[in-house]
Amino acid sequence: MNDKPERADSRTGTAQGSSWRAWPSREALTRVGVPRGRIVLDYSMITALSAVVLAGCYTSGVFGGWYAPLPPLGFGLCVAAALGYHHTTLDHRLAPSLGLLGLISLCGLGAYAAGAPTSATVMWILVAITAMERLPLPFGLAAVAVLVPGFVEADETGVLGAGLTTAAVLLAGYSLRLDAQARGAGFQLLAQERLAREAEAESAALAERARIAREIHDVLAHSLSAQMVHLEVARLQIEAGADRGEVLKLVTSARSMAREGLAETRHALSALRGDMVPVEDYLRELAREDRAEVDVTGERRQLPAEASQAVRRVAQEALTNVRKHAPGARTRIRFAYEVDAISLEIRDSGPPPAADDGRGADGLGSSGSGYGLLGMRERAELLGGSLDAGPDGAGFAVRLRVPA
Repeated sequence: MNDKPERADSRTGTAQGSSWRAWPSREALTRVGVPRGRIVLDYSMITALSAVVLAGCYTSGVFGGWYAPLPPLGFGLCVAAALGYHHTTLDHRLAPSLGLLGLISLCGLGAYAAGAPTSATVMWILVAITAMERLPLPFGLAAVAVLVPGFVEADETGVLGAGLTTAAVLLAGYSLRLDAQARGAGFQLLAQERLAREAEAESAALAERARIAREIHDVLAHSLSAQMVHLEVARLQIEAGADRGEVLKLVTSARSMAREGLAETRHALSALRGDMVPVEDYLRELAREDRAEVDVTGERRQLPAEASQAVRRVAQEALTNVRKHAPGARTRIRFAYEVDAISLEIRDSGPPPAADDGRGADGLGSSGSGYGLLGMRERAELLGGSLDAGPDGAGFAVRLRVPA
C-alpha cells in the first residue's frame, strides 16, 4: 500500500478527500500539554492491564512447565511493537503502523488459541482503542471491524456481549481521539500566539532602533557636518593668510554649533530614557531665551515620546530660524492638547525691513543648527501628522499637528 500522498497531506493537518480521512496532528499524538496527573493515571492503567494480561495467561493453567517463559516473551514483543507503533504514527506511516497492530493482534490470537481468552480479549481491546485514537478514521474503523469476530468468539455471552464490547471500544477510542485533537489544536494556537508575540516584540525593537537612529541623525549628523564645513573654511583661510577676525568668527560659529549639538544630544538621550520634562515646560524654557509668548490650551496628558520629540524639534528649529532671519521680531508660541492630537503654532512678526529673509520659497530652509524644517516635516508625516510653514502676513508661521 502506498501511503506517501496521504502522509504528505496529513502533515499540514488535512488529507486528500474529506477531513475525516486525515491523520491526527502530530501535537495530538504526543504527550504535549497533557497534565501530569493524567499521565500518571494513563501509565497506572497500562500497568494494571499488563498485569491482567500476564495473570490471565498463568491462571488459565496452559503456560506451565516449559511453556512458562512464553507469556513474558510474548508480552515483551507486544511492548516493543507498541513503542514502534507510537513512533510510526507520529511519522504518519500507515503501512508499518498497521503491521505492528497486526503483530499485537496475532499475539492475542496465540493467547486465545493456547486457552487464555481473557488475555486475548484485553490485548484486542487495546489494539482497537489505539487504532481508533491514532490512525486515520477509516483505518481505525477497519481495524475494529477485523477484531469483532475475535470479540464474538472470546465473549461467553455471544453476540450481545461482543456488540457491547465493540461499542465501548469505539466510544473510548473516538473520545480519546477527540480529546487529543482538541489538545493539539490548543497547542497550535499557543504556538501561533507565541510567534505573534515574538514578531510584535521584534517589530517594536526595530521601530525603537529606527527612532534612535532618527534622533541621532537629527541631533548630530547635520550639526557635525556644519561644524566640519566651518572648520574646513577656517583652515583654508588660515593657510591663505586671511584676517584673524574672520577665522575667529568661523571657529566661534563652529563652537556654538557644537554647544547646541551637545545640548540637543542630552535632550535626545533624556527622551530615549523617558525622563523628559513636559512639553509645555520645555516650550516656556525655550521661549524665555527669545522672549517669546507661550499659550498652552487643553488638558495636560502624557504624550508618546515621538510626538513629544517632534514638538520640541519643530519649536527649536522655528525659533532658530526666527533668530537667524528675523532678529528682534516678536514671536508667539501656541500649543494645544486636542482630543486625539496635539498642535503647535509658532508665528513671528517678520524681519526688519532691511533684512534678507533666507528661509526659501516655501519656508523650509535649513538653519545653522542643521535641523531644517524639511526634516521636521518628514518626521511629522512619519507620525501621521502634518507640518506647514510659510509667510503669514508680515511674518512667518510654522504649524505642526500630530496624533497623540
